[in-house]
Amino acid sequence: MKGGIRYHPEVDPDEVNALAQLMTWKTAVANIPYGGAKGGIGCDPRSLSFSELERLTRVFTQKIHDLIGVHIDVPAPDMGTNSQTMAWILDEYSKFHGYSPAIVTGKPVDLGGSLGRDAATGRGVMYATEALLAEYGKSISGQRFVIQGFGNVGSWAAELIHEKGGKIVAVSDISGAIKNGNGLDIPALMKHTKTNGVVKGFEAADSIDPTTLLLEDCDVLIPAALGGVLNRENAGEVKAKFIIEAANHPTDPEADEILYKKGVVVLPDIYANAGGVTVSYFEWVQNIQGFMWDEKKVNTELKNYMTSAFQHLKEMCKTHDCDLRMGAFTLGVNRVARATLLRGWEA
Repeated sequence: MKGGIRYHPEVDPDEVNALAQLMTWKTAVANIPYGGAKGGIGCDPRSLSFSELERLTRVFTQKIHDLIGVHIDVPAPDMGTNSQTMAWILDEYSKFHGYSPAIVTGKPVDLGGSLGRDAATGRGVMYATEALLAEYGKSISGQRFVIQGFGNVGSWAAELIHEKGGKIVAVSDISGAIKNGNGLDIPALMKHTKTNGVVKGFEAADSIDPTTLLLEDCDVLIPAALGGVLNRENAGEVKAKFIIEAANHPTDPEADEILYKKGVVVLPDIYANAGGVTVSYFEWVQNIQGFMWDEKKVNTELKNYMTSAFQHLKEMCKTHDCDLRMGAFTLGVNRVARATLLRGWEA
């Protein structure tokens, strides 16, 4: 099984179970050989010191080391955790089971992490966007993008889309939102956020109300922050023609229906943000083989997987005459059901 471990004050069993189920369908859509899993600790990692986070992670690993395993359950970073968290889990797990680099993914490259893993989710978002736009005779070049969230996923997506000729007109993060109708200078913005930690204060852009960011005029909207940001209150005012769900569950069911009636094409999260888990799979494969890939191979294989998954998704939509979200869930559930039957687990 595969899934992230998150440190967040609102972690609870219901949320973890729901996210694990979503991971089941996501790995099936991506066609990688995992079931879904999830884990977490209810805490505020920002209020904990570095040593407190280490102690918390090591004790947590001591409690679950018999539940996880290289061929059982392979954790990865999620909200509030990172490659350092994975390094602590790897080290603590190895005390009980011997050195096992494949026990976690998303770990530092120096400990067997994969090249390209840091950018993987954002790069997958870019490949997914390319595939969707191509279906409508368009390319990234010349399209106007708005990105909500400028953390790991949002910033990598912005950088890669900018390199492809896309025009990022507005972005936001926890500090606020900024806009430049002529297109933001993404390399300069990356330098600014590296120095200051947030997008606020970037001189080559105007500050705007972050609550209106999702309603800005653009061709492609990429929610890459929290879930539930598109709802029945604001969905009717969305001006984008395409929405790429880089965040987990950013669109409420009621908003989904409103957007569908408006003719807005929504590329669902269980496909759009599957780049991270796909490259986690590559990392796991490299660790088991003891043979590491160069970054070009990682990115090439990621593009192959994302492109293939989109084609299967489109075929499912045509077969069942449904939208992309229903097509993605149908594809994922069908693959799990078929594997279940083949193993003789039918009721």
